[in-house]
Amino acid sequence: MNKITIYTDGAVSGNGKGNAKGGWAAIILQEDVPPIEICGAENDTTNQRMELMAVLKAFEKIAANEYDEIEILSDSAYFCNCYNQNWYEKWLTNGFQTASKQPVKNVDLWMPLIKYFKLYHNLTVTKIKGHAGNFYNEKVDKLAVQARLSI
Repeated sequence: MNKITIYTDGAVSGNGKGNAKGGWAAIILQEDVPPIEICGAENDTTNQRMELMAVLKAFEKIAANEYDEIEILSDSAYFCNCYNQNWYEKWLTNGFQTASKQPVKNVDLWMPLIKYFKLYHNLTVTKIKGHAGNFYNEKVDKLAVQARLSI
């Protein structure tokens, strides 16, 4: 079976306080292949954007390949709930407005993510608790923090 497991995380200092520095990271695991670590950073961002950017960049990294199963593990309730509760389907139907008729934030990241959601019918998204001792969650958090500190 050709399964891939992806851990993602984002890290921001001064979240929501103008010119916040943020980092994102992902670790891509596949049997018989060394782990692939990717990360990056942005200025003037939010934690939610960095959480989404980590997932988007992981999808971009694996996009040319086909997998029997893809699992994304994230400590981001924002990302996990959107996928698992099908928020994005409602957003597509109502012009990217929330249930309270407010514009959905981060549409520029959600649009390409939704394309991947529709491409990978074998996708599972699992919410994991952050900072709870999961080896790869801890490692991806450190990578995101290091990326943030690099700018």
